[in-house]
Amino acid sequence: MNKHTKRTLKRILLFAALALLVVVLTGCGTSPVTKNSTGFWDRYVIYYFQQFLLWMVNNFHLSYAWAIIVFTIIIRIVLLPLMYFQTKSTKKQMQLQPEVKALQAKYPGKDMDSRQKLNEETQKLYSEAGINPMLGCLPMLVQLPVMLMLYQVIFRTTALRQGTFLWMQLGDPDPWHVLPILAGIFTFLSSWLAMKATPQQGGMGTIMTVFSSVMMLWFAWITASAVSIYWVVSSLFQIGQTLVLQNPWQMQREMEEKEKAKREKEKQLRKAKRQAFKKR
Repeated sequence: MNKHTKRTLKRILLFAALALLVVVLTGCGTSPVTKNSTGFWDRYVIYYFQQFLLWMVNNFHLSYAWAIIVFTIIIRIVLLPLMYFQTKSTKKQMQLQPEVKALQAKYPGKDMDSRQKLNEETQKLYSEAGINPMLGCLPMLVQLPVMLMLYQVIFRTTALRQGTFLWMQLGDPDPWHVLPILAGIFTFLSSWLAMKATPQQGGMGTIMTVFSSVMMLWFAWITASAVSIYWVVSSLFQIGQTLVLQNPWQMQREMEEKEKAKREKEKQLRKAKRQAFKKR
């Protein structure tokens, strides 16, 4: 099992664990939250999150659903610096692929010792380049707690829970299952674009893409429509962000040009060696 496979498996397990945590924790705390609520989570997290949504509704004359959509966009904008650094890290990883492949050729063995040396050398290569491969997990780590907060706010605020959007009641799952399907499709597209930008993930990247899409479809199927709206809008934002900051086709072209230049350099070097040998 190579390093990319292990990393992808870790991300799958992280995704599953955090999704399970959200499902479990959403059952914690069912009483209405007010400024008199006790406990840090209720008084300073849920309450102020609730008040911010209600403030947008009252001051900008938004529906509850549109307040959630605006909030989602704000969260994604706040996450942009993190996504920018993640994009830089991904580009650096792609630029290092020739060196990584050279290490794989140096340690081709399948035994434990060879695998360990390959992992150590690869990690050293990444560290020297200032790359943290696990940076890609951080956006998910940030967004799942936000989804948990939104779920709690909806179910502990009567006005929000009974709010409507199109055919949906925000506190209930989408009865027509349109949002779950959109959540699955947009999650797949955003993950697929990210995978196209990091082709070294190979088959495990495909597994991660399918797994995350199915997981979000299932989650949106059973959770409140308000949370599904958040995820659908967030995934749409992610797709646009990837196309702008991390265009996979442009990155692949750059890698192909780099590989072509490397092959041309090696060809010229071999030609120069042959000419030098003939002169002897």
